[in-house]
Amino acid sequence: MALSWPGVCRGSALVFLCQRRSNGVTARLCTPMLASSRISLTVCRLYSPSKARLGLGSRVVSRLKWANEKYESFLKRRFPRFYILHHTFTTGIQFLLRDASEVKNIKLKMHHANLKVHELPYRDMEKLREFRRDLIKAIPLMLISIPPFANYLVFVLMYFFPRQVLIRHFWTPQKQVEFQGVYHGQRCQHHAGVLNGLVRTVPRIQNQRQQSQLLDLCNKVQNGAHPSVMDMQAVRPLFSRPPLGMKRLDANHMRLLSTQLFLTPRLPAFLIRHRLNGHAIELLQLDRALNSLGVLQLSDTELRQACYLRGLHAPSLSAKQCRDWLMQWLQLTSRLKESETSLLLHSMVLLSVNYHKSFRH
Repeated sequence: MALSWPGVCRGSALVFLCQRRSNGVTARLCTPMLASSRISLTVCRLYSPSKARLGLGSRVVSRLKWANEKYESFLKRRFPRFYILHHTFTTGIQFLLRDASEVKNIKLKMHHANLKVHELPYRDMEKLREFRRDLIKAIPLMLISIPPFANYLVFVLMYFFPRQVLIRHFWTPQKQVEFQGVYHGQRCQHHAGVLNGLVRTVPRIQNQRQQSQLLDLCNKVQNGAHPSVMDMQAVRPLFSRPPLGMKRLDANHMRLLSTQLFLTPRLPAFLIRHRLNGHAIELLQLDRALNSLGVLQLSDTELRQACYLRGLHAPSLSAKQCRDWLMQWLQLTSRLKESETSLLLHSMVLLSVNYHKSFRH
């Protein structure tokens, strides 16, 4: 006997009502069930409102994705320069959101485990440090974009001043290499000033033997030689007390050191000292975490970024040369105390300025 549509609907309604528990009535009361009701139940499940909404959402997403692909192909074909800017911007947004999600997870882990920043693994510490610096740099651009129609000004700034305005997420790989070279060039301009500042402090050292050791170290570096860890360890006591301790460095010398960490030197002396000390302690804690992880566990990108942070720009160096330098750095800093952070800051110049030259002979 053929099934009629009203019968199917009545059967589906009966099944739907019998599957709900209401007023103490259970599904056992509706055990006898027609074949038509079973068919209608299948139909209702296939076309339930929740699944319909999911299907509609997936169709909308797929259509938006198709439209975006068409738009990008149009830009790539007709406006290749703008396509590069557009693609870099959209990819940067994705990377920024990914980093924000990772930072959120790290913060939650710190909260649940009651951990301090210096107790985190190396990669988590580095992620927090980088995200904080990116956020600080991005705040001015966010403030500029608040007024109405300011978006156009933001795009103009992004196009003409990408290094000054944008954070690393919105740089192309080529621009990242180029901008790192520019920043390192600015850092290198102050290497000679840092070395001359060390030489000027030699007469203020009372111990004749330590005076001679520091002068020999400065002359060695100024003559183009790369110092060893033993050379650095010999002058270590000088950097925890006057005149080279962090609390006794003069303002001009601190301003030169701040350029090595890309900090602005145009601040009062007490603020420069506070920021230098804070960044140096953070770097010392990173070194301890990296020492626990092991340099061999770093990828090539992580390895070069770690060297760059510590003063060595390594585009022309091999991964082995970068790894050897980083091991030498950790061999020195793993023994330093927080009262000796001045030596860590000076090592960014002393250990990096001639490292490239040591492979030319």
